[in-house]
Amino acid sequence: MKVLVTGAKGQLAMEIRSILENRSSELGPVDKLYSNSQMIYVARDELDITRLSDVMNFMGKYKPDIVINCGAYTNVDKCESDYESAFRVNSIGPRNLAMACEKIEAKLIHISTDYVFNGEGNIPFKEYDLPHPVSVYGKTKLLGEQYVRENCSRYFIVRTSWLYGRYGKNFVYTIMKAAKEKGHLDVVNDQRGNPTNAEDLAYHILKLSLTDEYGIYHCTGKGECSWYDFASKIVEYSKIECTVSPMTSDSLKRAAKRPEYSSLDNMMLRCTIGDEMRNWETALKLFIDKQR
Repeated sequence: MKVLVTGAKGQLAMEIRSILENRSSELGPVDKLYSNSQMIYVARDELDITRLSDVMNFMGKYKPDIVINCGAYTNVDKCESDYESAFRVNSIGPRNLAMACEKIEAKLIHISTDYVFNGEGNIPFKEYDLPHPVSVYGKTKLLGEQYVRENCSRYFIVRTSWLYGRYGKNFVYTIMKAAKEKGHLDVVNDQRGNPTNAEDLAYHILKLSLTDEYGIYHCTGKGECSWYDFASKIVEYSKIECTVSPMTSDSLKRAAKRPEYSSLDNMMLRCTIGDEMRNWETALKLFIDKQR
């Protein structure tokens, strides 16, 4: 079995690679089918997914059985001004991979986001709820989803949120660093969502990839909180001397609007392979304990 992972330098792709190299995760062992798999990890300088000819040639040469697309333009604020680049990576890229996967009869796992929803309401969004993004990032990610559905018959669209992990930049590392340096932090308290440990997400992606349970999935940590709650727990678990105060999103004057409420319900996981995602506080505490 051959598996291609795009966005190889990102935190999710690196988490997938780490789990496969160790043949296990905190949630359990990796399926034996992956033990003898040929893994192909590519960053943008090795494969530009925005160029259809490059994707077709690469896929035709290596003929992977499974493609996991971790490539994305994730700078939410910059997407508002650099919308064409966001469109190329978040929309055209998935389309190209979907077309190539269909041609060689490969499975495609495409990673998407809670930002496809508008953030209105107070009940976690289910997979059947209609998306309505309010930012360029969300709009380009939603179009990427649509292109995958239109061009590939063997697809998994996996939406996640508030992702953090061992590799690269993320909210947990940012808060820990700022807390040590400043001793006081102001963090927004009017946006709610699901913090997600990248190891949990990677484990479920690998588990899904070996099935034929195609469709749209939500895959986030259990439970919800605000960014202020999230930051407070990071400081508490890190045992850093720092106070954290709530603030409003308007105070930040960001270019892109964020959804006020973007909690996701992992209903499709429960109905298919099972939802083993951990409670966000449990996963966060173990993550931080391992950093100390």
